[in-house]
Amino acid sequence: MTTVPTTAPPNSTPLSSRSLRLLRSAGFVSNFDRFCITPMLVLIAAQLGAGMATVVLTASVYFLCYGLMQPVWGLASDRLGRVRVMRLSLTAGAVSALLSALAPDLTFLIMARALAGACFAACVPASLSYVGDVVPAEVRQRPLSDLMTAFSLGTALGTVVAGALAHYAGWRTVFLLPGLVAAYLAHALRHLAEPEREPAGSLLAPFRIVLRSRWMWFVMALALTEGAVLLGFLTYLAPALETRGVPTAVAGAVSALYGAGAMGFAQVVKRLVGRWSPAVLLLVGGAAAAAAYAAAATSRSLPALAVTALLLGGSWSFMHTTLQSWAIAVAPAARATGVAMFGVSLYGGSALASSLTATTAANHDYGQLFLIAMLLTVPLTLAAVVGRGRYR
Repeated sequence: MTTVPTTAPPNSTPLSSRSLRLLRSAGFVSNFDRFCITPMLVLIAAQLGAGMATVVLTASVYFLCYGLMQPVWGLASDRLGRVRVMRLSLTAGAVSALLSALAPDLTFLIMARALAGACFAACVPASLSYVGDVVPAEVRQRPLSDLMTAFSLGTALGTVVAGALAHYAGWRTVFLLPGLVAAYLAHALRHLAEPEREPAGSLLAPFRIVLRSRWMWFVMALALTEGAVLLGFLTYLAPALETRGVPTAVAGAVSALYGAGAMGFAQVVKRLVGRWSPAVLLLVGGAAAAAAYAAAATSRSLPALAVTALLLGGSWSFMHTTLQSWAIAVAPAARATGVAMFGVSLYGGSALASSLTATTAANHDYGQLFLIAMLLTVPLTLAAVVGRGRYR
């Protein structure tokens, strides 16, 4: 069994290739479940006889519950262990996926997706915290990039498979896939060793550690805006194409270029870690996001939105992995809770953006939506670059 080529810190478990595969798989299924709804919004609205503004709630409540459950799962992870929490959440996620597939109406579906968001919320932060526990800070962004690549693959396949499968086999079939994978992983993760960690202390001690850090508050503010820019407005790529008559399967494939871009650029970021400063990586990521939304605001043609999806994937690899690595390092004594609070901000920003813009989306004014996203990118990038340059 090979291990990641790095020296593990004292009292830690070496990160084996098998362990990394399991962690990648847990994050993969979480992202698949989260993004599979996007290319199906128009189809679900038509089949259930609901308006687009209402159907968008299936995505909004997922992101909201996903974000709100981050501190709960983070606290549980710091007290009970990373692996135990992942297995519990995957088991519950499998049940929620089944309920989504069996939903008789839109109200039930919205509730089932809210439950799914709450259940799958533990996988990504727990896997990131696991890496933070066992890999030294100076090389941590490399395995983090590996995780992000798997997460991006889940995003890509979630949109591609969902679009195609929903078109040919029905949207209910799509929800069954992450449920089956989650059930398998809940069983397979029993072989993953639990890393050693310091006692969490009192129940709320991790929260006190995290919330006393001014830098953690700053990083969370960045994550809130990033969630709106890179996740919230991303929801509208597929609907913007479908309103122009593009088939659901094709719209899903275009949205999946986001994941493809993230996977490709993740390999570039891995090579640049240690050569470029975090501030420069953030600058490149912000510039890519601004260019992406400028293209989308100018034209909603298929080529323009394909470029948008690719550039947003690149922005995710450069900007998000750098912010994520920063969040992991700020409060090491309560790492999982810190990562969870970062997630609260990230997905809270996503839910906030999609909720506030649902009416505009219902009017199909996607050009205005993408222009707003572009304008939000500017202060996000400037604040991230300046803040990371000053952080020690």
